[in-house]
Amino acid sequence: MNPTEHNDLILDVQGLHTQLQRGKDAAQETLPLVRGIDFSVRGGQTLALVGESGCGKSLTSLSLMRLLAGGQTWLHQGQAWFKDSRGERVDLLRASEDRMRALRGNELAMIFQEPMTCLNPVLSLAEQLTEPLRLHQGLDARSARAQALRALDEVEIPAASSRIDQYPHQMSGGMRQRVMIAMAMICHPRLLIADEPTTALDVTIQAQILKLISRLRHERGMAVLFITHNLGVVAHHADQVAVMYAGQVVESADVKTLFASPTHPYTRALLRCLPGHRADRKRNGELLYAIEGQAPNMATLGAGCAFSPRCPSALAQCSQQAAQQRGVDNHRWRCTVVETPQEALV
Repeated sequence: MNPTEHNDLILDVQGLHTQLQRGKDAAQETLPLVRGIDFSVRGGQTLALVGESGCGKSLTSLSLMRLLAGGQTWLHQGQAWFKDSRGERVDLLRASEDRMRALRGNELAMIFQEPMTCLNPVLSLAEQLTEPLRLHQGLDARSARAQALRALDEVEIPAASSRIDQYPHQMSGGMRQRVMIAMAMICHPRLLIADEPTTALDVTIQAQILKLISRLRHERGMAVLFITHNLGVVAHHADQVAVMYAGQVVESADVKTLFASPTHPYTRALLRCLPGHRADRKRNGELLYAIEGQAPNMATLGAGCAFSPRCPSALAQCSQQAAQQRGVDNHRWRCTVVETPQEALV
């Protein structure tokens, strides 16, 4: 990507809804899983989607990639505008399947959570790395292999020339994750979606993988949508943050503002869960704070705020009416009770 394209608006999501239709005829029901979310990502920028498991982060990314599970009826509303390499805006929710095939693995790439289940166990690394180059860029076998070797070198795979003909089971978890990154980056995508890319890796390997993604993002001016529940990672590697709960973005801001002024009660609760947080030392010797209650059942959501049953600040009307969205500059939160930005928890 040309450096002059840094700061271009690469992805602009407006009012994204993803619903799962279940049952047949009279028993048919529609399950709202992603509920009207908005966010945007610019070239050279990382947006982190944060929240508990089951809040809709991964489903959002799979909706954008159009990789939702087959055999199910999925309904979409809203728009997801992607700016391709020719400068054209494509609505990812409505583009033809042929158009999506041309974008996926080429201008749109994704690092999935578990590399052992995403890499094909019966194909060598060479076969898996060269496929997108032959498919999207029309390279012959020799040129594709040379570029695949460069990609492995770029993600710091040692002895790449001997490892390229190995199979996934012959590599460690950290190495497989690097191969996944090489596959995702090999066609120089404009947008990289990283879905929990350091899950199940030890702390040292996590740091190396995150540093690698950050370096490649800066070098290429690539936009990154980073999905995680790790707020420590967000603090060091994200530019913008969108906090999700029950399929909605409940708070969004630049990373410094969010950590300095976490305003939505759910965001504040997430931050209090961080080990060693100063607030913990003032809670009668309690060592680790936990959010009370459970995430809601998406099939039985009421009209009110989904977080209200777990919220220490909830009022009677919170369970009766939808939370209002408020904001100051680019800092926005969805809460009826909290009207102004809050100070950091200290």
